[in-house]
Amino acid sequence: MQMCLPLRSPTWVSRRRLLDQNLSDLHRCTNLSHVKQLHAQILKSHLHQDLHTAPKLIAAFSLCRQMALAVNVFNQVHHPNVHLYNTLIRAHIHNSQSSQAFAAFFDMQVSGVYPDNFTFPFLLKACSGRNWLPVVQMIHAQVEKFGFCGDIFVPNSLIDTYSKCGLFGVSEARKLFRVMGERDIVSWNSMIGGLAKAGELSDARNLFDDMPERDAVSWNSILDGYAKAGRMDEAFELFERMPQRNVVSWSTLVSGYSKVGDMGMARMMFDRMPFKNLVPWTIIISGYAQKGLAKEAIMLYDQMERDGLKLDNGAIISILAACAESGLIALGKKVHESIERNRFKCSTPVLNALLDMYAKCGGLEEAYRVFDGIAKKDLVSWNSMLQGLAMHGHGEKALQLFSRMEKAGFRPDKVTFIGVLCACTHAGFVEEGLHAFHTMEKEYGIVPEIEHYGCMIDLLGRGGRLREAFRLVHSMPMEPNAVIWGTLLGACRMHNDLELAEEALDQLVKLEPSDPGNFSIVSNMYAAAGDWENMANMRLQMRSIGVQKTSGASSIELDDEVHEFTVFDRVHPKSNDIYGMINRLGEDLKQVDTSSTSISVLPLE
Repeated sequence: MQMCLPLRSPTWVSRRRLLDQNLSDLHRCTNLSHVKQLHAQILKSHLHQDLHTAPKLIAAFSLCRQMALAVNVFNQVHHPNVHLYNTLIRAHIHNSQSSQAFAAFFDMQVSGVYPDNFTFPFLLKACSGRNWLPVVQMIHAQVEKFGFCGDIFVPNSLIDTYSKCGLFGVSEARKLFRVMGERDIVSWNSMIGGLAKAGELSDARNLFDDMPERDAVSWNSILDGYAKAGRMDEAFELFERMPQRNVVSWSTLVSGYSKVGDMGMARMMFDRMPFKNLVPWTIIISGYAQKGLAKEAIMLYDQMERDGLKLDNGAIISILAACAESGLIALGKKVHESIERNRFKCSTPVLNALLDMYAKCGGLEEAYRVFDGIAKKDLVSWNSMLQGLAMHGHGEKALQLFSRMEKAGFRPDKVTFIGVLCACTHAGFVEEGLHAFHTMEKEYGIVPEIEHYGCMIDLLGRGGRLREAFRLVHSMPMEPNAVIWGTLLGACRMHNDLELAEEALDQLVKLEPSDPGNFSIVSNMYAAAGDWENMANMRLQMRSIGVQKTSGASSIELDDEVHEFTVFDRVHPKSNDIYGMINRLGEDLKQVDTSSTSISVLPLE
């Protein structure tokens, strides 16, 4: 938006002319100071009731995120028309105030102002997700009532919004699509995109094949459906047939191959791209980072910076999320250095992503520094720091942080209590955990979910209160899953309770009949108890159903590379050196304590 002209003039005529010039661009002005000056001039000129001026002023205050001032402007107009109501509705939605937008819509109807063909598409922009389906159906009924189905813009908006409301919404969209008297390419694309996102790829492809004409959106919608479903052979075949490809087409294929773990194909498609913007760079770097391929991710990140591409909020959050998932703190630090070097103005979500990355990667000191530097902390900030402390064994500090959070006026949510219960588990604070679990619903109205029950069962199990843990499992309002029973089995092994271990195994066999780890745990417990007959029976049972214990693996990041090791692993190029060091350490330990049990090591080849 260009700068608004200074509001000074020696005569009323020139002042009014100047005001008119400023009003022409008022609805695009994002400088709050200028908007307020114009508002003052409008009030002086008695134009605040003008139905041409007021909508522009509301739009300007909306862009400046000043909805209280926008509503004040609306309230000063004695007889608002549909255009003014639409402007207010749109402003509320632009500022993520869905409930206020619908309140304005209902007020419009009470005032006797009829909606027009712009009203409903504006309202539909507020509706996205399964929970909104009844609201979308209500809007659809209103559309039918006022006879706007003949305006193709309105049913197209309905189809698009229905498609964002899950499978039931897609079903409603399909019904509407079938009865439409007129369809344009937007109608077809919205329906194809909705079906593809819902996983109804066969129907989406049939509709795509039936289209009278296709554009880039049509091809990219079906391509995205195949890529998200991991059906990359079909995605590639479709990609090869595309008459024209844009950055979205190439990026979709790079993303699809990254998600299925085929980084070779992802890289090949990335390298073949005729033009790259920040999106494909972010996708390929995040893909390498998620797979733990630190060298490749860092090399590409450096190349991206050399090519002069500047990070934006989305790129930073995506790359940091990938680092947090795989534990690649080196790349995360590079992103942090870029932020500081370029003096990037970080929003709270970006700082939260940085905090989350450090917390999950074990860099708690750096996480604390980021946390303390967030001027406008939100609940995500507190939750990320709390969970980072909890997962790395700092239970007492996590609970102290929880107390600080409450004193700061933040109301905990279900994620907060997962962190609190996890902290109690790692610190062994059984009573504190029980208190937190029971106060969740009583004090905060948060109904415990299966994750909260899992934390409590782990807490009780580790604390040796196995009977209480089993009673809690049997009292759960939902069916316990394999994670719950696996947690109990692990606690039984820890406290050597064979009777309860057998009960947990019986349940696990029903849920995960081919998981070798469960059988192995109980088999080893029988061996420890000297019950060789039951141990032999367990091994025979494992053999009869073809269960084989999967080797455990460990990984470590060293010099920007993640190394993974399994038992009896000889794949690593330095395996001889590694096992040589293990043997030397074993010999040194035996010399330090000759009375200790001999350490079993692998012989050198």
